[in-house]
Amino acid sequence: MTDRFTTYGIRTDLVREGDDLVSILVTSIRRSGAGEFQEGDILVIAETALATAEGHVIRLDTVNPGPESVRLAETYDMDSRAVEVIRRESDSIVGGIRGFLLCMKNGTLLPNAGVDASNAPPGCVIPLPPQPDESARAIRKRLFALFGVNVGVIIADSRTHAMRMGCSGVAIGCSGVPSVIDERGRCDLFGRTLEVTKQALADNIASAAEIVMGEADEATPAALVRGLGSLIGDYEGVEPIAADECLFMGLVAKEREGEE
Repeated sequence: MTDRFTTYGIRTDLVREGDDLVSILVTSIRRSGAGEFQEGDILVIAETALATAEGHVIRLDTVNPGPESVRLAETYDMDSRAVEVIRRESDSIVGGIRGFLLCMKNGTLLPNAGVDASNAPPGCVIPLPPQPDESARAIRKRLFALFGVNVGVIIADSRTHAMRMGCSGVAIGCSGVPSVIDERGRCDLFGRTLEVTKQALADNIASAAEIVMGEADEATPAALVRGLGSLIGDYEGVEPIAADECLFMGLVAKEREGEE
């Protein structure tokens, strides 16, 4: 692994439903100064841009909230139509605070099941892409067909973390990049064997990309990370963790058992 890499923010025009996102990004990368794709590049794409291009934008005026959505909206001071979308996207609702529901989705605990109004057209919300690993793999294959080079693709979201202010990047889909590097068995500075440490590599790359992509009106829905080519390989998908192995979910489960 190299000790130096470069991250290019990829500015684009507004991405709309049905757009060919790969073509847009290829053109924009050439304008960015990064030139053509090179062997070992890693392309990080914001989940909102991907979901928009894939046609997953939801207009709230087409949503009819049910009684439970109305109840939750009143409890947590939310738009009942948005709550209805969140409930559809969730496996379960764990709890909430004003403006947010804490949801389980695909084995992950996250606010509002990833449904976001930021960078969505007025009156709309955008859920997470339904198959981000598959989308990342398809984009990677297309880039190989276009340029004949092996690249990694990460689909990134921004998330808050327990007891931490602010957001950081999280990989929700990836191809060609290991999502996690297992450090167990290595030794620390004093010769002690690491027993539980795993590096969340794809999340770390997503966080680095978030610095140049931004969260507001930067119009930078992607980043190109160059200099980490030794990491590229036949890796597919984000590695999940079982709920009973997760510290946070374990505490939530105990709390719920106590209430029952």
